[in-house]
Amino acid sequence: MTSPVLTSTPTRTVQAFLGAFARHDIDAAIALADPQVSVTVHPLGVRERGADALRQVLADLVRGFPDLVITVSRVITTGDVITALFKAEGTQAAGYAGANNTEKHLDIDQAWRFVAANGLITEVAAYWCQAQLYRRLAVKRYDEIAIA
Repeated sequence: MTSPVLTSTPTRTVQAFLGAFARHDIDAAIALADPQVSVTVHPLGVRERGADALRQVLADLVRGFPDLVITVSRVITTGDVITALFKAEGTQAAGYAGANNTEKHLDIDQAWRFVAANGLITEVAAYWCQAQLYRRLAVKRYDEIAIA
């Protein structure tokens, strides 16, 4: 588990979170989130509170793409607000975001906005182009998306 002492700045906290996520260490990533973290994933319509909501977002990605690679290209810090730009790449091995498993390779640019203070992430908002995600996963018709 990462200690808030080691991640004393908002930027370090987010970098530690992204490092844990990139290693598929969801427990270590969640340890850096406030128990009441606000979680918004705009492309999926997720607007929830709590570490379990964030855990579900990360777990769905890792389950859907077990070879997921997160490549951070830029981290922008403005006070307690940190924006991370990264590429998520992997081969689909399970259904994700309503798209059935077609074993297609995904590479999609994402922007995640974090608010962090006192060694914990209090807000996460994720953005990416959902139409691009569906194209990469070979979803031909949006009316064929399987909503769980």
